[in-house]
Amino acid sequence: MDITVSSLIEGARSASGITVIIDVFRCFTTEAVAFEKGAKKIILVAEIEEAFDLKADGVGDILMGEVGGKKPEGFDYGNSPFELLGADLKGKTIIQSTRAGTVGVTNASGADLIYGGSLAVASATVRALKAHNPSKVTLVAMGSEGIIRADEDEQCALYLRNLLQGRVPDIEAVKSLIMAGEESQKYDDPETPQWPMEDREMALNIDSHDFALRISVEDGFFISQPELLE
Repeated sequence: MDITVSSLIEGARSASGITVIIDVFRCFTTEAVAFEKGAKKIILVAEIEEAFDLKADGVGDILMGEVGGKKPEGFDYGNSPFELLGADLKGKTIIQSTRAGTVGVTNASGADLIYGGSLAVASATVRALKAHNPSKVTLVAMGSEGIIRADEDEQCALYLRNLLQGRVPDIEAVKSLIMAGEESQKYDDPETPQWPMEDREMALNIDSHDFALRISVEDGFFISQPELLE
């Protein structure tokens, strides 16, 4: 298995083979919780204007996402797993727009198949990848808004690579490295309530969900749904 670790929007654009778009803080952690809360599927779009248009056309029920970490005006939920804990999303179609994860997905035009990656679904994602017996895997750490590398996504990419190659990293060491990173510090600042500490805690809860986030193209839309393997 040839495994390439790359980063940012450029990495997504050049990705080939089975591709994992990684966004730990918080896109694909939030998606995992949304499916736990009963969401039927999630449509991923790059821009919030696209999200509004799709909802207006009756394509989806709920708008979820962020710009600059904040919930856009008119959205139902932000890009926060903690915010979703009390939500009833059973049977709902969510339209999601973020500045890194969903942008990475929509730019991965050369990928054979896409998964959404985070620590919350790490082992499940590796099981899903191995089930395809792929010759080529690309792990893309999306970073901050797809333009600045971020420790949590880079570490998640390395964590996934190690698992794919049969090594089991020290979970606490991985968490420690992420906690020391710049992006992590936002969750300790009372002046940035759009980044609650609970979101970081949930994002660092490795393997909290036992399904992968498989993203397919249906009718021109990027659709995320949970994939559970025995």
